[in-house]
Amino acid sequence: MNEKAVKDYWEQFLASLPADSPLRSRPYAPEAFGDNPELADELSALIVAGEKTATCSALWEWEAEGASIPEVGTLTLVLDGSGQSVCIIETTQVDLRPFNQVEAQFAFAEGEGDRSLEYWRNAHWRMFSRTLPKIGKQPDQEMPLVCERFRLIYKES
Repeated sequence: MNEKAVKDYWEQFLASLPADSPLRSRPYAPEAFGDNPELADELSALIVAGEKTATCSALWEWEAEGASIPEVGTLTLVLDGSGQSVCIIETTQVDLRPFNQVEAQFAFAEGEGDRSLEYWRNAHWRMFSRTLPKIGKQPDQEMPLVCERFRLIYKES
């Protein structure tokens, strides 16, 4: 990630806002989605296209990092696989639920593959099978997920 480029992108976003916008005072975090550059490219493109309006992560990962989970209003500067800024999103809803209780509507909002619950379960099981062992965990059907919905609020034209 090029920190100067991220800051420049944020400054472009701020310049697009009215002077009295409450978004000006909110913090943001740069983040790539997925666990590898190819997946970050794919997911960031889906966000920019408006097809991906939700994401999830394992609560265990947040706990292992000692980080707070996103809250409504969280701003994320989305990075692609090479660490370039592609857009800014705002979290609109956050729910905690077990893996086996994620519903088809949420899987569709994630925008991946054929957008089915079956695709979502298979793809996310594979991802959690890669990422959770790094923190000493194994995926299971009851693992708690942070299910986040968001809206695209800025992309360069």
